[in-house]
Amino acid sequence: MPDDNLQLVHLLRAVTVEFGLRQAEFAARNGMHPTDVRALVCLLDAARADEPATAGLLGARLGLNSAGTTSLIDRLERLGHVARIRDDRDRRRVLLRVEPQAIRLGQEFFGPLIDGLLDVLDSLDPTERDTVRRFLTAAHTVFTTREPGA
Repeated sequence: MPDDNLQLVHLLRAVTVEFGLRQAEFAARNGMHPTDVRALVCLLDAARADEPATAGLLGARLGLNSAGTTSLIDRLERLGHVARIRDDRDRRRVLLRVEPQAIRLGQEFFGPLIDGLLDVLDSLDPTERDTVRRFLTAAHTVFTTREPGA
C-alpha cells in the first residue's frame, strides 16, 4: 500500500476518533452513556431507512444481548429520549421511536459540525462527491464484513 493511501487511512481513523470524542462529550453533557448515543444514532438511521426500529434490531446493531438491550432502552426511556410504541401493523410488536427532545439536543450539539461538513461537500464537484461516497461506502463495507485480526 503506497504511503499516500496509508495516510488517508490514518486520516479516516483520526476523523472517527474525533467523532467518537464528540459523541462522548455529547453523552456526558446530557447525562448519558456513549452507548446511549450510539443507540440513538442507530434508531435515527433505522427511521431514515424506513426500517422498523425494534429492540432486536437495536441489540444486533450494537452487539448487545437481550438484557443489555432492555437496560439500554429502559435508560433512554427514563431520560425521555425514546418511547416504546405498539406497531400499528402488528400489535404484538413494540417499536422504538426517538423523541423530539432527543432530536433537538442532537441538532443543537451536532448541527454546527454537520453544517461544516455540508459546506465542505458543497465545495466539491459532483464527481469528487461521488468519489468520497464510493470510498466511504467501501470503507463501511470493510468494517462490517471483515473480522479484525482475520
